[in-house]
Amino acid sequence: MSDAIDSAKPIKKPKRALPERFKSHKGVWVFIEHEHGHVHPVSWELLGKGRLLADKLGVELAGVILGGCAPEVRALVDQAAAYGADLCYLMPSEVLRDYRNQSYTAGMTELVNTFQPEILLLGATTQGRDLAGSVATTLLTGLTADCTGLEIDPSDRSLLSSRPTFGGSLMCTIVNLATRPQMATVRPRVMPMPARADGRSARLVEHPLRLAEDAVVTKVLDFVPDARADKPQLAFADFIVAGGRGLSKPENFKQVFDLARVLGAEVGASRPAVHAGWVESERQVGQSGKTVRPKFYLAAGISGAVQHRVGMEGADVIAAINLDANAPIFDFANYALVGNALELLPALRSAFARRLEAARSRRAQGEAGMAAEAKA
Repeated sequence: MSDAIDSAKPIKKPKRALPERFKSHKGVWVFIEHEHGHVHPVSWELLGKGRLLADKLGVELAGVILGGCAPEVRALVDQAAAYGADLCYLMPSEVLRDYRNQSYTAGMTELVNTFQPEILLLGATTQGRDLAGSVATTLLTGLTADCTGLEIDPSDRSLLSSRPTFGGSLMCTIVNLATRPQMATVRPRVMPMPARADGRSARLVEHPLRLAEDAVVTKVLDFVPDARADKPQLAFADFIVAGGRGLSKPENFKQVFDLARVLGAEVGASRPAVHAGWVESERQVGQSGKTVRPKFYLAAGISGAVQHRVGMEGADVIAAINLDANAPIFDFANYALVGNALELLPALRSAFARRLEAARSRRAQGEAGMAAEAKA
């Protein structure tokens, strides 16, 4: 679902001509979100998707970089090129050294009005959501938030933005017929990370910010890093074990944590389990929680409603445990275990523990053998 609007019926759009003043807008832009030298991975994910959209439209893909005048900001141009950008719009200014809505909105709006893209994509992060709403309002254009699919309608070059609606029970496709740019935000891990091609180059277009520091209302007094380093990192986990209301009661969630500990996995949960207070909200996977793309996702006692599915169907391998052989999650799981999760979770924990211990033992023996040969 994240790579195409594949199961949707043909889109019926009202016939409405794009106003003449917008027909000159060309190009796909991706906002490169960075903070204190770190780029948010969603920016590279969006460049990967943007590359596909730009190729379908026959236009260039651009990365948009707003930031201070430090060398590491300018170095982001090479990174954007490695992930597929043909060119980068760089706006270096000490006013943009730290993210502030007023200064970044002014900078992005200035770039859009000057260079006129037809599509502008941002990550659905705290910063991206804040900036996207302000820019769309300032430009008087449309914005589709939290998309799970992006495609191009070749008949009129419009962006088809799909997202769940009505609490995740339906999928809808939103089209901006009357204005440009067409804007959308996408959650981290919804789109696959593109392969990095070091050595690619991108044209650089620098543009000044026409905003003085005195005109910015908010001031940055200090930067305080997040002290909660131990909070769940579901969006970037390679292995996730998730539980739902099928576990019957909160005490049974211990089985999920026990299996996750053996696998070195993060623990996730469905919305009903979180709403029941069984686990903290940071562990919720789904449309109103986190979007994940792990190598392995095990769902125990989760029915697989659309609201949950859109948050985890990008996993490489999905295994599901459910008493109901007709549970929706079995329609898209790679492995289906029909049975009681409270019996299967301990069995899986024991089996994985034995398998991993045997693997560690073989590896230790191999290393000892190589060390003995080296001494000989």
